[in-house]
Amino acid sequence: MLENALTGSKRYWGWIGLLSVLILVGLICYLKQLSYGLGITGMSRDVTWGFYIAQFTFLVGVAASAVMIVLPYYLHDYKSFGKLAILGEFVAVGSVIMCLLFIFADLGQPQRGFNIIFHPSPNSILFWDMIVLNGYLVINLVLSWVTLTSERKGIKPEGWWIKPLILLSIPWAISIHTVTAFIYCGLAGRSFWLTAILAPRFLASAFASGPALLILIFFIVRKFGKFEVGKEPIQKLATIAAYAMVLNVFFFLLEVFTALYSAIPEHEHHFQYLFFGLDGKHKLVPWMWIAQIFAVVALVILIVPKYRRNENLLKWGCISVFIAIWIDKGLGMVVTGFVPSPLGAVTEYWPSFPELCISLGIYALGALIVTVLYKVALTVREKAA
Repeated sequence: MLENALTGSKRYWGWIGLLSVLILVGLICYLKQLSYGLGITGMSRDVTWGFYIAQFTFLVGVAASAVMIVLPYYLHDYKSFGKLAILGEFVAVGSVIMCLLFIFADLGQPQRGFNIIFHPSPNSILFWDMIVLNGYLVINLVLSWVTLTSERKGIKPEGWWIKPLILLSIPWAISIHTVTAFIYCGLAGRSFWLTAILAPRFLASAFASGPALLILIFFIVRKFGKFEVGKEPIQKLATIAAYAMVLNVFFFLLEVFTALYSAIPEHEHHFQYLFFGLDGKHKLVPWMWIAQIFAVVALVILIVPKYRRNENLLKWGCISVFIAIWIDKGLGMVVTGFVPSPLGAVTEYWPSFPELCISLGIYALGALIVTVLYKVALTVREKAA
């Protein structure tokens, strides 16, 4: 079936060529980082997690979004999601691979990653994060390949183990973001993350940004892949994204209220740095206010039924959701945990140019994987029809 990815239009090969160039640029910068060390990044002694880990955190949520299609289809027999389930699983596959690559990029020396395999420590949250991420990747690879093979043959997926594996994928998807949240909120010295609501915040943001991204992908597939997704599943995903975005904003406001009303400096200073700056340092301030503007726009479009049913407005609503959550989790969430430090030092962080190029290369590789998988799936369905 993979041979279907080797045929396509000029537009398809142009897109593949662009992604390949971006991957090559990222690889060159990564080789430089591998030779020189993490000193070429914007990280420092005080800020030891930066753009790489922030993107990992964001993409774990995108990977978990596949459950928003799998759960209604397999547990509630929502037929409209039937032909979309495999497309959601392919997005999960690409997202998890990008997550793993961002972790390896952050390690500096990638061989260190084998320590967690050769010297496992069940007391470490990182050990369990490795288990849930790789397990989720394998589950989605197996399910998507079995489903695609069955579609090519024109039969239903066979095997007594398929339904249990599908049901297992639902709590597993929730676990990947929950365990990721535990990595942060388990660090007692980082007051910004020291909150029991961090895992629910992560899940709410995942179930908003993930469906928003899937909707945008489905619009692209409809236009360029000549595959009619249907209005009903798109509207159902938009409703899910609307509820999740409301919860995400509500949980964030709870955090802000707790920090400001308690007036505990260790909690208050992080939010002060995010929105107003601290000790003359304010690199993230404009970004966070932009995120709030996009969040409000997203809420207005997604909550009002008339706006949500308008697909032109819905596109902008989904883009707004994605940008707002990407800024919050892909910039603010991780970096602000280190600013100020437990000793009160304000050391600002900003990703360096090589760091951004490596990140762009990883995103391009993820997009290439999803593009190839979608090309195979859509071609198989076209031939089956």
